[in-house]
Amino acid sequence: MATFRFEAARADGHAVRGRLEAASQSAAAAALSARGLFPVLVEPAGERGAPGIWRRPGARDRATALRSLATLVDAGVPLERALQATERVVAGELCETLGRASARVREGSSLGAALAAEGTVFSGVTIGLVRAGERGVGLGVALLQAAEQAEREAEMASRIRAALAYPVLLCAVGCISVGLIVVVVIPRFAAILGDLGQALPPATRVLIAMSNIVRGWGVALAVALVLLTAGVAQVIGSRRRAWHEQLLRAPVLGPLRHGFATSRVTRILSALLQTGTPALAALDIARDAAGDAAVAGRLERSRELVAQGEGLAAALRATGAITHTALQLATIGEGSGRLPALLRQAADLEEEQAERHLRSLVSLLEPALIVAFADAVAFVAAALLQAVYSVRPT
Repeated sequence: MATFRFEAARADGHAVRGRLEAASQSAAAAALSARGLFPVLVEPAGERGAPGIWRRPGARDRATALRSLATLVDAGVPLERALQATERVVAGELCETLGRASARVREGSSLGAALAAEGTVFSGVTIGLVRAGERGVGLGVALLQAAEQAEREAEMASRIRAALAYPVLLCAVGCISVGLIVVVVIPRFAAILGDLGQALPPATRVLIAMSNIVRGWGVALAVALVLLTAGVAQVIGSRRRAWHEQLLRAPVLGPLRHGFATSRVTRILSALLQTGTPALAALDIARDAAGDAAVAGRLERSRELVAQGEGLAAALRATGAITHTALQLATIGEGSGRLPALLRQAADLEEEQAERHLRSLVSLLEPALIVAFADAVAFVAAALLQAVYSVRPT
């Protein structure tokens, strides 16, 4: 069996896109005709995996698609037609994704299952909210909440990129500058000093030795560094939860990661509990949305405690799944019957605090990079000047 990408028209004139498996191209066309479709294009397609990093739809594109779906569904448009209409709003990989989802819905699949079949295109939060909406709490409301969550994630990612833009640029320019000095300037200077036949100061000899190592073994060292990084990444990937637990215990990075994870968890719990989702199902979805394997493990243990009859706030406190501030608000909300509202406030508070801490770290990173590169340039200049001053006239 092979996979074929198709474009076809329905009897009412609407276009349908998607993929299907068949023994041959003619068999794929026959299968489409059997569904009452008129094939326009049928061509081979490779097995689909998760979209590559360059083709993966952005959070803003996903938010646009989800908001369009929410508007159409709230207006009473049938889900299949809403999906087809939303295909015209977006482009690229997301358009193809919605086409395949529309085909699955037409074949009887639920929207949540159709989106989940697309791998990592849609987050666990989006799929969880959609499934909660399909269970009777309102698909339009769930889609709108998913769109707002995607927009919030896009805004957060945009602010983080803006905060890191200058340090990354500074690091790149600094590395290029130091590389040019080591690879181009120092060898020429060493050749001039070598012609004089005089002893060089220790700092100059160290600098020339470093330059020779970089020029002679630079490619091999770079390859070794890449292989080492890949090996470390593979080891970390195989022990992801243990690694994330260590990160959560780190002095500076730990509170930052815990704050962002708490913001995601409490926001999705608030949205799900507000739509009437049971606590056990809400914890399952929040676990997938945590973005941190250690926090996800703690949420799994919290779910077990809730299943045994423990209150949600008490279970979260026992496992340390969310921060102390969020726990206080969750406890107050559970006691007053305003748990979804106070969880949403906790999410806003944790997100604001985590972002403020991130900006503080970035503000410290900039002068640290400047000092580091200034020290490197100062060492090069001092070593060269020492060599110049040590030259004796003959």
